[in-house]
This record gives sequence, structure tokens and C-alpha cells, in this order.
Amino acid sequence: MKRAAAATFACLIALTGSAIAQEHWTEGPVWLCSAIRTTEGHFDDYMEYLRGDYYTVQQESIKAGLLKDSKVYVRAPADPDDYDVLICDLFENAGKALDYSAADDAKADEIAAKVYGTPDEDSQQEMIKPRFEMRKILGTTMVREVTLKPLEK
Repeated sequence: MKRAAAATFACLIALTGSAIAQEHWTEGPVWLCSAIRTTEGHFDDYMEYLRGDYYTVQQESIKAGLLKDSKVYVRAPADPDDYDVLICDLFENAGKALDYSAADDAKADEIAAKVYGTPDEDSQQEMIKPRFEMRKILGTTMVREVTLKPLEK
């Protein structure tokens, strides 16, 4: 799902002529952000989940060079269909966020095996399954960080 949303974003950038934008900014890294709504009464449970194995996986992914950074933002939702948690992963570029890499996939598998104590992906999925009862993913978006160029006077 992340890759589909990111692919849509990449196509949009390609179609809008990012070369024109180059006069306004210098391209930076890419954030892939998931908007999440915790289910009633499970906000604290979800925060505990994030502080546990999720946090460890993210930190190990940063050390391994799979991610540049990872952030979690919380806010009061505007209505029942709005998000209260935004999880963002920083990639060095859109290709790193979108494109499959066997080497990166192997690193991610190694990290998961270490954190969850087993290389078996079915067992790992069973261990993280309770998070589905704590939250609903509302959507994922990809944004590029840019550094504005000052206007020449």
C-alpha cells in the first residue's frame, strides 16, 4: 500500500514538470507518512506498541541505512474520521522509498528476525497482529522535503 501511494506521488511529480520547480528550491529527502486513527480506548495501548518492538525496528533500520529518520506525531483529531497519530519515515530519496532492493529487503528481514526472535515471517506477523485491533490506517502520503532558494533582488 505504501508503494502504491508513493508511486502515485512520483507520477504526479513527473507530470507536473519538477524541472520548473528547481528555480524555487533544492530537492531533499522524502517523507512517507501514514495517518492512523486509534480505536476507541486504545490510544495508550498503541503508544505502548510503538514504544516497543516498532521503535526498536525503526532505530535498527536507521542504523542499517534503510531509513534516515522516523517520527511519530500525535494530535487531537478534528472529527471521528480524522487521524490522531501520524507516523513518518524519512528516506534519502524517492527511489529509496519506492524501489525494491533485494539488499535492503535482506537487511529488513535480518532486523525483524533479531527483534522478534525468529526469522519466520508468519510468526512475526502473528506477534504484531494485535496492533490491528488498536488502529486503522486512514491513508499514506509521500512528501518531498525542499530547501527554498532565496529570491534574487
